[in-house]
Amino acid sequence: MSLQSPFWIDPGDPDLSFPDVHLALREPDGLLAVGGDLNPKRILSAYRRGIFPWYSDRQPILWWSPDPRTVLFPARLRISRSLRRTLRSARFEVTMDQAFDRVIAACAAPRRDSTGTWITPAMATAYRELHTQGHAHSVECWQDGKLAGGLYGIAIGRVFFGESMFSRVTDASKVAFAWLVRHLQARGFGLIDCQVYSDHLASLGAEEIARAEFIRHLDNLCEAGNPPQHWCFDAGETAADWQAGKP
Repeated sequence: MSLQSPFWIDPGDPDLSFPDVHLALREPDGLLAVGGDLNPKRILSAYRRGIFPWYSDRQPILWWSPDPRTVLFPARLRISRSLRRTLRSARFEVTMDQAFDRVIAACAAPRRDSTGTWITPAMATAYRELHTQGHAHSVECWQDGKLAGGLYGIAIGRVFFGESMFSRVTDASKVAFAWLVRHLQARGFGLIDCQVYSDHLASLGAEEIARAEFIRHLDNLCEAGNPPQHWCFDAGETAADWQAGKP
C-alpha cells in the first residue's frame, strides 16, 4: 500500500480552490496541500474552507486542516477571577487596528522556548495586505504607552480566525483576547477559530470539536453577512465596562 502524500498546488495556477479537507493527512495531522502562493484571495479562500497556511523558512507553503479543530464560542469565554481583577483594574489600555504592523512583528519575534517563527516575511507581507483590504485586524494592549501584548487574525462573515498572539507583560495577551471576544459577541460573531490546542487557549474557554462540525459552522457563519465596516471599539467602550461588571 502506497503512502498518502499531500496535494500539490501549482503557484502559477489562478484556480483558488483546494482539495476537500477530509483528504488531509492524519500524520502529520491536518496537512492537506503544499505549494501555491500567499495571494490574499487564496488565503481568504483557504480560511473559508477551514484551511490555513503554516510553514517555516526554507519550507514550501504548507496548508493545514487539523482534526479536531480548536475553537472558542464567544458566549463560552472563561475569565478567571484574577483576569477579571486585571480587566477591572484598568492597568491596560486596549485598542483595535491601531498598530497592526507592530503586532504582527511582535508575534513573529522568536519566543523564549523557540528560535524560529512560522510568520515568515512573506506571511507578514500577505497579512499586512489583508489588513489594508479590511480583512485582517489587530487588538493592541498598552501599558504606560508601550505595547504590552496583542493579537491578530482575519474576519470572514461572523467568524474570526485567530492567527497569533504575544505578551510582554503578564496577562496582556489574555486581556487583548478577552476584549476581542467581548467585541465579537456584541457584533453577533458566532465562532473564533483557534486552530490548534494549547493550555493557554483552553484556560480561556477554547475547546476541540470535530473538523466536520467546524466546517458546518463555517458554512453557516461565513455566509452570514460581512462584519460591520466600523470594526474598532465604539466611543465609550473602556475598562469602565469591566469595572461595571459587564461581560
